[in-house]
Amino acid sequence: MLDATQNVTRTYLDRRVEEFRGQVARRIDGSLTEDEFRPLRLMNGLYLQLHAYMLRVAIPYGTLNSDQLDVLAEISERWDRGYGHFTTRQNIQYNWPKLTDVPDMLGRLADVNLHAIQTSGNTIRNVTADPLAGAHADELIDPRPVAELIRIWSTDHPEYQFLGRKFKIAVTGSPNDRAVTAAHDLAVRIVERDGEIGYAILVGGGLGRTPVVGKVIKDFLPQADLLPYLEAVLSVYNLAGRRDNKYKARIKITVNEMGLEEFSVRVDEAFARIRPEFSGADQHLLAELQDGFARPMLAPRDSGAFEAAYEADPVFRSWADVNLRPHFAEDYAIAMVSLKPHGGVPGDASASQMRVVADLARRYGQNEIRVTQEQNLVLPHVAKADLPAVFAELKAHGLATANAGLASDIIACPGMDYCALATARSIPVAQEISERLAENEIEVGELAIKISGCINACGHHHLGDIGILGLDRAGVENYQITLGGDAGPDMKIGEKTGPGFAYDEVVDAVERLIQAYLDLRAEGERFRDTIARTGAEPFKSALYDEENRHAA
Repeated sequence: MLDATQNVTRTYLDRRVEEFRGQVARRIDGSLTEDEFRPLRLMNGLYLQLHAYMLRVAIPYGTLNSDQLDVLAEISERWDRGYGHFTTRQNIQYNWPKLTDVPDMLGRLADVNLHAIQTSGNTIRNVTADPLAGAHADELIDPRPVAELIRIWSTDHPEYQFLGRKFKIAVTGSPNDRAVTAAHDLAVRIVERDGEIGYAILVGGGLGRTPVVGKVIKDFLPQADLLPYLEAVLSVYNLAGRRDNKYKARIKITVNEMGLEEFSVRVDEAFARIRPEFSGADQHLLAELQDGFARPMLAPRDSGAFEAAYEADPVFRSWADVNLRPHFAEDYAIAMVSLKPHGGVPGDASASQMRVVADLARRYGQNEIRVTQEQNLVLPHVAKADLPAVFAELKAHGLATANAGLASDIIACPGMDYCALATARSIPVAQEISERLAENEIEVGELAIKISGCINACGHHHLGDIGILGLDRAGVENYQITLGGDAGPDMKIGEKTGPGFAYDEVVDAVERLIQAYLDLRAEGERFRDTIARTGAEPFKSALYDEENRHAA
């Protein structure tokens, strides 16, 4: 795994930092125009947003150690405004860096083997994975060695620096997909057949203006064939993908226009050419990586303190019921650390909060932290006996909201508060919904609300039980609502309900949907179960019959 104490890439990262330092200096003295500088800064994860530059830092497969999280906190204090924003693709973004400070920020990241390379541009982006990998009880095998193998293979790969469009890869080792794999350009699902571990490969998934569920191109690929097969897929896409229109340049369009069958035939032909070039060095590396990701040795612990706190403290009990997930070791649990306080900004963590989580990981969590696609943090290995102490510390720092997977655990992109591409605000909508639903979200139960501030869908609105898409209609913010999306292993794209709602109407509309669900649900049904049983019409009626005046 990426380890601050085993920084074998330091020389390479230092060279990249000094190269960028020179480019920044030339931009400042006018030697480079913004048009000339733009591709250089994007190669280093630096965007120019509405109000300032934004630096996006990759957190490979969502795994951090305590030293790394401490440095992310330090960077936010020294060169930003004291917080970081965790994203749906396991990155952290700093929204207010000064251009002159960015080389120093990158240098500090290099100290702990982190960087911002390929967090922008038409390259293979940060490889993501199940945030509960290596810890959850339902896992077939830890996917992170595979994700790291792909990351090593793809970083600065000369053939993939100028693809038609960005290319996103996700890996999971669990049948309960928590990595949103089918929404990626390419997905690797680790599977077992007749006792042999292999991979199911999906291609052509994606969200944005053309949401598509990824298609299975290979239902079982032997482990040794992974990298040559990925090279075959990339080579076909790189040659056949469109470059005349960036909105038609993603692999999902290539697969749809060509057809999966023809695309698969071309990939198989390319694979036959490429496969002999792989002599097995990649498999030796994979074996080394698997050793590096071996499960921690967890001593048996008496869970009496946990049971006592669970019985005595209703607040702790509520948090434990909602925010803990089953661990492969009976005496341990996975603790979800909510970055969604009611009324807060989804995904934001202050420097002090990051340090608290880093410290808890050192003392109680095997020195590991994870970043989720839902914009939360995770302590993946906590003894149940230590959970009362962990909860007390989280609660003291505003990190113990019992809402993981509930209505206020809202995914929201930065929207017009920061993003230059946004056409509507996302954060204030999420904050108001969160506050409105705080009182009864336990009664409502599992519910995914996802908000995007433009058609690019960084907030995954297509995949929400309730999805909200903010658009610009003749200079006025307008919010479309979709229902029935699902980010799980059987991914579904939500369906648009009808006309959109104005900014000051959309929260009321969401409340009407939830009230309709409470009226319609059968015992034990989740929101998505009720929609599957009743169809969307009763919910549309709740949205529009009484309030037709809201139609945009």
